[in-house]
Amino acid sequence: MLRWRAWARDETGSAALEFVTVGVILLVPLVYLVIVLGSIQEQSLGAEAAARHMARAIALAPDAETAEMRSEEVLRGVVEEYGIESDSVEVSLTCVPASAECPAAGATIVVTVEVTVQLPFVPSVLGIDRALAIPLEASATQKISRQWGSE
Repeated sequence: MLRWRAWARDETGSAALEFVTVGVILLVPLVYLVIVLGSIQEQSLGAEAAARHMARAIALAPDAETAEMRSEEVLRGVVEEYGIESDSVEVSLTCVPASAECPAAGATIVVTVEVTVQLPFVPSVLGIDRALAIPLEASATQKISRQWGSE
């Protein structure tokens, strides 16, 4: 009986067990945080690249048809390269000063790209994935030539 009590009070080796247990409990959320922040950063860089390159493609195009075609190609390439879900991307164009046509010669075009980032490993049960989605927005501005569309 005395040996049993001595053995029950002996804490030899418990520090290693406690270290492993606490380490796993802290490591899992930390790894998930790193994955989430990496995903958000990737989508953020993708939205910024899409806005910047689309604005440039529109400003350098010779006419409106070519500008639309080039901007769609740029958006498609950025969505593919950065792994953005194409359903979660919204693009809006505005011109300053506001005119009937956008883009227009001599105007400044503002391209805004909105992306919704879905968190990894979040189930789509009861709309939890939509509730925890993170919206991102990026804008880029480009001056259009006064001779734009006259060629």
